[in-house]
Amino acid sequence: MTAVRPFSESPDGAGGVAELAAKVISDRAAGEAYVASVCFKHGPPRLLGVELEYTVHYAEDPSRPLDPRDLARALGAHAPRSLDPASPGQPLPAGSPLTVEPGGQVEISPLPQARLADLAEAVSTDLARLTELLARAGFALGETGIDAFRRPARVLDTPRYATMERRFRPRGPAGLTMMCSTAGLQICVDSGERAALAQRWAAVHVLGPPLLALFANSRRHAGRDTGTASARWLAVRETERARTFPTPLTDDPVTTWARRVMDTPLLLVRRPDGPWDVPEGVTFGDWAAGRGVDGLPGPPTTADLDYHLTTLFPPVRAHGYLEVRYLDAQPAHRWLEPVALLSALLARPSTVDRVREICEPVAGRWEEAARRGLADPALASAARKVVELGCAELGRTGLQPGRIGEIGESLQGLARTRGEKW
Repeated sequence: MTAVRPFSESPDGAGGVAELAAKVISDRAAGEAYVASVCFKHGPPRLLGVELEYTVHYAEDPSRPLDPRDLARALGAHAPRSLDPASPGQPLPAGSPLTVEPGGQVEISPLPQARLADLAEAVSTDLARLTELLARAGFALGETGIDAFRRPARVLDTPRYATMERRFRPRGPAGLTMMCSTAGLQICVDSGERAALAQRWAAVHVLGPPLLALFANSRRHAGRDTGTASARWLAVRETERARTFPTPLTDDPVTTWARRVMDTPLLLVRRPDGPWDVPEGVTFGDWAAGRGVDGLPGPPTTADLDYHLTTLFPPVRAHGYLEVRYLDAQPAHRWLEPVALLSALLARPSTVDRVREICEPVAGRWEEAARRGLADPALASAARKVVELGCAELGRTGLQPGRIGEIGESLQGLARTRGEKW
């Protein structure tokens, strides 16, 4: 895993040095080769990262619509320029960049660390500072994966987000909900050695349904009970299937992912002037081949392909490391539990093999996990076994024994009680 994100997801699409060094993608084969080279970095698993998103609410009235000017004042010098163009955009004290999502959700992305304890310390420092800044201004962080109080409303006016809203709106409410009401806990792990890549890629995928069910907490949205365990996951899935479906598991994940990226329709194309909209159904592969690209700048470059990768939202995304994207945001004091669990489950090849055995019976049950959570007996059984296996491996995370005991007890309690609530 690199120390910084390889792909810019900034709303204005600024790419810095990467833009200057961009090379033309001359055809589909060149595009697939580029994706394969940048999305999977091989070597011993070493670094662990996390991205924490939270909805933001007025403490005295969580249902009050968010005024972005209030949020900018609260964040001060840490406000991203997408929210306040005059802000210096300073990172938080431990170095985490602070970004804001279209609906005003805040996200911190600490630098990846070799030790989970160091990552936990950085997150603790920066999350405490963020909470303090918001509290001073009368704000509080949300505690679930979707806004439980407000309907989705975009508060950032950027070319990227305006284009996304225009693209998604005709397809129904899910796209705007995903953009403006959802918050996820994203865990980033190294791809691993070349020989073990397929097993590691498969493990983080098959863990998806039981872990989604275990940590699902986004049943209430916009003041109503959706009747589903993770309304957040369902909103993401229903946004636009071509960019959200789980990538099929094969013996060659690199080739499978590269083909998927090239076959995914363009969501937008950055332009210095004018809208970023693109013709419906034109894939990146089409753009590289010069098919159906009237009105598009051409030909595409590696910087365009980097940016295209940021418009795919599958449960697991490869971009130099594996980004696990299927978990609901957790309360600020509980973010470490799923991170420690996943880290423990991937710590040894033998554990990875056991994970695949446990999860194989529920592989692909994403829909059931999002709708029923641990009320689904098969998912509940897999989740309990995964938690038992992970708790036995927590000692390999490097956390202090007392912390390990707390996390293990909490995870086991969660596995027991989540199903009972349903």
